[in-house]
Amino acid sequence: MLELRELTRRFARTGRIDAILLRPRHDAPAVAVTSAAALAGRGLDGDRSAARALTSSGGSKRQVTLIQAEHLPLIAAWTGRAGIDPAALRRNLVISGINLVAARSPFADRPLRVLLGAEVVLEISGPCDPCSKMEATLGPGGYNAMRGHGGMTARVLIGGTIAIGDRVEIEIGAAR
Repeated sequence: MLELRELTRRFARTGRIDAILLRPRHDAPAVAVTSAAALAGRGLDGDRSAARALTSSGGSKRQVTLIQAEHLPLIAAWTGRAGIDPAALRRNLVISGINLVAARSPFADRPLRVLLGAEVVLEISGPCDPCSKMEATLGPGGYNAMRGHGGMTARVLIGGTIAIGDRVEIEIGAAR
């Protein structure tokens, strides 16, 4: 029988980047792109989180936001919609095929790292809880439809270029 530490490192398959969205400034519509530069300690180039990181000390825990593609049909069903445009949810990356919640290690001394494409490494920093804007975006009950399904936040540990279709894998990070 495998121990919990080993079980948390095992994923059935790799994931995929389905969409990349940049939020150029506060309250501006998200812009879909086919590729983006991830900047270590900052976020995605062209996104307001990366620009904000230049003016703040330390690294934000919300450098990149990710949402699970498999959750979009659930959110749509709970809000009575035929579908959800991921850009409306204001998350940077839509990821399919891998459980993002499980990509956050329950062991502080043994972090998990999210590998995007050939270069980029993220560390999941916490849940990306919905904000009140989801009520306006999705209609009455939109906030509650997103609760538990708003995705995850992450820090960029190693920068590089990512593109739609890139593989998403999880690996064990260095012991702390």
